[in-house]
Amino acid sequence: MNAENAMPILKAVLAKRDACSAELREKAVFLVSQKRTSETEDLLLGVVRDDPNPEVKKKAVFWMGQVNTDRAAQALVQMLESSTTSSELREQAIFAIMQQHSERGQAAVRRIAEDAKSPNELREKAVFWLGQQRSPENAQYLRGLFDRLANAPEGSNGESIRQKILFSLSQMRGEGNDQWLMQVAANPKHSVETRKQAIFSAGQAGVSTADLIALYPRLNERELKEQLIWVLSEKRDPAAFSRLMEIAKSDPDRELRKKAIFWLGQSNDPRVKDFLLEIINGPR
Repeated sequence: MNAENAMPILKAVLAKRDACSAELREKAVFLVSQKRTSETEDLLLGVVRDDPNPEVKKKAVFWMGQVNTDRAAQALVQMLESSTTSSELREQAIFAIMQQHSERGQAAVRRIAEDAKSPNELREKAVFWLGQQRSPENAQYLRGLFDRLANAPEGSNGESIRQKILFSLSQMRGEGNDQWLMQVAANPKHSVETRKQAIFSAGQAGVSTADLIALYPRLNERELKEQLIWVLSEKRDPAAFSRLMEIAKSDPDRELRKKAIFWLGQSNDPRVKDFLLEIINGPR
């Protein structure tokens, strides 16, 4: 149907309030979002405000993100920034805003990411979705936010946001994130947990095996070296396994040698079998 004929039917469906019609209302919300009329935004906002079913409300917010108008964008930003809106709807609003690719919307999401008064889960969602949209601006913003949260005590919300930033940047290939993650991993001013996350994220970001190998002697903490051993084992290339065999054979820390042997045992490198037999049969 064209919009003129369809809208009265869709409005009648959306006016229903019985539980059995919830799935119909979800379908109606989708169809309303596809019928671009002067009523589209008002109808979707009415569902968010008045529908008794949380899932129907979330669908309305989701589909509002597909309505690329200033009015829809403004409504989503207001929803995101309203403390009276439920956390679930605010999280859905972040996703919807990021689908619109507007600078105003991304600015609103950034404000949530850095707002210490916002719920931690909401801030983490903001950081995640900023990382999903690759751009020099988003990469620079997230790295800057990481630095601004540097004084957050270990175990605080700020610390958890910093670790989410590291993961988010690992998903945004390029933009200089890989080497920046390595700098965080090597910097002793950061907490051990943050540096562990940076090592993991560097591996996810595609840092070269050579760079990871070069990081190993720069680390002093056993936990960090254990993390790096695991990341090297995930690289699945001969150079990584050669370094693991060196660690297993000659590292002065017995526990690190054991870790390297364990991960070597998970590999398919043809050299590993002979290497492990050499250790078993060698002098104790």
